[in-house]
Amino acid sequence: MQTILGSGGAIGIELAKALREYTDDIRLVSRKPVKVNETDIIMSADLLVPDEVDKAVEGSDIVYVTVGFPYSLKTWKENWPILISNVISACKKHNAKLVFFDNIYMYDSNYLDGMTEETPINPPSKKGKVRAMMAALIMDEVTKGKLVALIARCADFYGPSIANTSMLTETVFKPLSLGKKANWMGSAKFKHSFTYTPDAGKSTAILGNTDDAYNQVWHLPTASNPLTGEEWISVIAKEMKVASKYQVVPKFLVRIIGLFVPIMKEMVEMIYQYNRDYVFDSGKFENRFKYKPTSYKDGIKEIIKTDYPKT
Repeated sequence: MQTILGSGGAIGIELAKALREYTDDIRLVSRKPVKVNETDIIMSADLLVPDEVDKAVEGSDIVYVTVGFPYSLKTWKENWPILISNVISACKKHNAKLVFFDNIYMYDSNYLDGMTEETPINPPSKKGKVRAMMAALIMDEVTKGKLVALIARCADFYGPSIANTSMLTETVFKPLSLGKKANWMGSAKFKHSFTYTPDAGKSTAILGNTDDAYNQVWHLPTASNPLTGEEWISVIAKEMKVASKYQVVPKFLVRIIGLFVPIMKEMVEMIYQYNRDYVFDSGKFENRFKYKPTSYKDGIKEIIKTDYPKT
């Protein structure tokens, strides 16, 4: 049995599709789970309740955590420590391997131009401190020999059919498709990597089903030579056959908008990712598994074909 906790999000869905290559025995767990594959077993659970997590993990060989709590520092601080503690305890009890899907918020902001698995951990944001804490809890148990686990990290992600969970979708694809200006935070002059969600799902499945991939951190395959904000907007507009129009939203304006729009308030501390080059290196994974990430142009074309066919 391979179990996905938090199966309804963009990554959980792509992971469920990819796991079919390895097993037909897949359990999808969330508050309101929906089958991705015909043979999936679905289980409703509140992952903040220890007994419900225990039942969700029981019988699993591999447990994937692809949970996405609402983008709120308060929610993260309250919920993530509880969830991770519940999952670690259940995996240890049932002798299940753990695959934790992570981001790069814990990395030192001075080392974002060429991030690898060895990039220094020094979170510059409060959300980053939460992510660093979770990773530390997992790897501490690994170091003690009490848990078999791996951490799979990706850059900001983009992909088809992921409205409301991708910054690139919300700030560029959607506005341009409606004939409006795209929005880019910080500065549009810097490079910014994005991980394509189908690649993220496939590579997470590969890692979970590779015995010697455990007890370490992996960067998921992400195209090299990322575009600048301006280039992202230009390429997307060209593929949509619309005018390439955009406006830059500086930090002070994000702060003001945040007084009225809660999600923008949460973005203020993350602006640092947009005022410098943000380049994600996945060479370790690509070399180990001979995997070529989807090019940015191909990813953009697929999103437009799937989500904006009339543009």
